[in-house]
Formats: sequence, structure tokens, C-alpha cells
Amino acid sequence: METSEDTCEANEMKFWKYHGIGNDFILFDWIGNDIEIDKDRCKLLCDRNYGIGADGVLFLLSGDKADVGMRVINADGTEAEMCGNGIRCLAKHAYDFGVVDKTEFTIDTLAGIKTVKVALDADKVVTVRVDMGAPILDGRSIPIDHDGKFIDRQLKVDNLVIRGNAVSMGNPHFITFSDLDDGEVIRLGPILEKYKLFPKRTNVEFCRIEDGNIHIKVYERGAQWTLACGTGACASTVAAAVNGLVSFDEPVAVRLPGGWLTITVKKDLSHVYMEGPAELVYEGNISDE
Repeated sequence: METSEDTCEANEMKFWKYHGIGNDFILFDWIGNDIEIDKDRCKLLCDRNYGIGADGVLFLLSGDKADVGMRVINADGTEAEMCGNGIRCLAKHAYDFGVVDKTEFTIDTLAGIKTVKVALDADKVVTVRVDMGAPILDGRSIPIDHDGKFIDRQLKVDNLVIRGNAVSMGNPHFITFSDLDDGEVIRLGPILEKYKLFPKRTNVEFCRIEDGNIHIKVYERGAQWTLACGTGACASTVAAAVNGLVSFDEPVAVRLPGGWLTITVKKDLSHVYMEGPAELVYEGNISDE
């Protein structure tokens, strides 16, 4: 793999390390680059002992139908359709490094074109608001092996009966507000990710409502336990609103292990808006061998 213009020496490629409330990524600027993405290499780079270490790899691409494009490879080498924290990091990079010259622009993802608006401090992006589009509640479209909506339905798994909700934000999520202890949560995360109802596996969100805020622990598809999941925060807020636990059309504070996001769900479910920070940690060069 090789960047377009930031390669310092032959056989080296430049990368940037970002995080969105602890959900961390390696980013490569592949504007104008048509080399095939090496998913096995991405998996190695994400290894926290033998690689750089990250929850995933972001590729900033030229945009055919949008201002720029994005691809996301998970830590296990699989590809994600969408990543809420990742898109904020990519948006920050695109603006801060002059790839785009406007504060509102579009990003083409495997989950469709998303519009982002960046907020600046000293000409650098500090937070990003993303129009995540409409959530998907139809079971077969999420996908989940269920006809119609899967909202506040009973599920028996690992000798426990819980209630859950299935929502897609371009990628599948299973959200539960059941009262579970820490041991049950830790046990159920990897089981639910690969549960038979989910043909493409699923992200899993364990939620509780406290003072009108949503607190979430996330077992992320392809990355295991993570400090944050932007699409998971969106999907969880959708599920909470549909179940009457939070209000539509009002910003909801969502607490993940790595920090806070603000999510707003339109009552007609036409749009979900996510707002949160993105931070550059460091940049470097790695061997292309």
C-alpha cells in the first residue's frame, strides 16, 4: 500500500492515527490511488502487539459521487459498511489537510453518501456533525432472520431471556435495555455478535437509561469490546426513542466508555444526526514490505 504524495521514502507509506472518543483508527490518504486494499495487511496493522494498533483502518479515497470516499476495514480484516466514529475522524483529516475546502461536505460510504459539517477551533476541526440518514427497522433489510420489525422482542440466549431491538444504520445492531450484570454482559457480547438470527453477524449494544441519558457498552462486530461505536450510539438512540425511553427531535446525550456523543432522531425516522469529537493522535511512516 502507498499514499499518493506523502510517501517519505521508497518502500514507506505515511499513516495518521486518529480516535473518536477512544475508538481508534489508522488512516491512509489514498486519494488518486487505485491499488487494491490488502485486508490481511490491515489486520496485522491493527494488532496492538505486532502492529500499530487500532480498532480499524480508514481509507480516504477520491469521491465519484461525493466530495471524498471512505472505506473501513475492521481489526479482524473484515470490511464495515459504515463507522460513525471513523467518519468523523476521516472528515477531520479531509478538512485539516486541505483535501476539502468547505466546512460542509459529502462522504461516499458503503452505506451511502453522508453529509458532514465540521466545527473549527483555530482553523482545526474539533467536532463533526454527521447526517447518518434514516435507520432501517425492517428485519430482512438489517439483516436479521425475522419478518418485519424486531423491536422490544424476547430472545433466549445462553439460558437467559432478554428483550432486544434490531436496527441498522448501514450496518447491523442488536440493542438491549435488559437489566444485566457485568458478567452477563461480558458473556453475551461475543455470543450475540454471532447469534444465528444475524446472517452477517451484528454489533451489540448493552444500554441503560439514566437521567435521560443513554449509557452503552459496545461489543463491536469485527473489533470486539471497543471504547465507542458511533453507529451503535445512533442505533441505540433510535431503539430508545421507538420504545418511548427518550424523546424524538431532541438531542440525547449518549455515554460510551470513551466519552460522550450527542444523537438526535427525527420523529419520522427520516434522519439521525450524530455529533462528537475527533482527534489526531500522531502520524508516522511504516515499511511497505
